Amino acid sequence: MRNMKIARRGTQSLSQGLPEYFSGSVRIDPLFSAVEPSRADGARVTFEPGARTAWHTHPLGQTLIVTAGTGWVQQEGGPVEEIREGDVVQIPPGVKHWHGATATTRMTHIAIHEQLNGKVVEWMEKVSDAQYRRP
Repeated sequence: MRNMKIARRGTQSLSQGLPEYFSGSVRIDPLFSAVEPSRADGARVTFEPGARTAWHTHPLGQTLIVTAGTGWVQQEGGPVEEIREGDVVQIPPGVKHWHGATATTRMTHIAIHEQLNGKVVEWMEKVSDAQYRRP
C-alpha cells in the first residue's frame, strides 16, 4: 500500500527561470512531480512585468491556471491573448507557444504538463520584444 504524500508549503526548493528559457524575472515554485504510474508535473510560476517564456512545445500538452494578475499567451501564428486570474488555458500537444506577464502587471499561473519518455518541454528561440508587444 502506498501512503498519501503532503508537500508542505515552503518545503520545496524555489528557483529562478533560466535566462536561456525565460526573459525577465521569473520564479518557479515546484508543486508536484510525477510518481509512476502518473506522468503529471505541476509548478506555480510567477512572472514579473515584462517577463515571459521562450517559444516552446509540450509533447502531451499543457494546462495553465491563472491564479493572480494579468498575462499574455500566444500560439504560433495566432494573436496575443490576454489571460486573467481564474482563466484556464489548455495548450494541445506539440503546439508552439509562449506565455508570461503583461508589460505592466505581474502574473502567476499553475502549469501542469505530463512527461513523455521523461520529457515535458522542448525549448526553442526566445520571444523577441517585437513579438511580445501586444498590438
